Amino acid sequence: MSAHTEAAAITPDTAPAAGNRRKMVGRVIRDKMDKTVVVEVVSHTRDPLYGKYVRTRARYKAHDETNQYMIGDEVEIQEHRPLSREKRFAVVRLIKKFVQE
Repeated sequence: MSAHTEAAAITPDTAPAAGNRRKMVGRVIRDKMDKTVVVEVVSHTRDPLYGKYVRTRARYKAHDETNQYMIGDEVEIQEHRPLSREKRFAVVRLIKKFVQE
């Protein structure tokens, strides 16, 4: 091997990110499935004609390897390769734990 090819070798630690993956913040609304949570992402968009802010929501199934996230937790999800028929996201981190009073 020449010095040029050794310098160009990519290890898993230094591998570039796989493109621009969407990240969203949402709330866990269902956790009954094994290693899967349903996350509801709420966004507010401005109506182009009337200027009124319209609330839209989308629900995504996200992978939760350790079953640690519960209903009410606020989490960040990121796009992932397809893990099942409907699951295309993975939970990246916990933002806020739900505290029941």
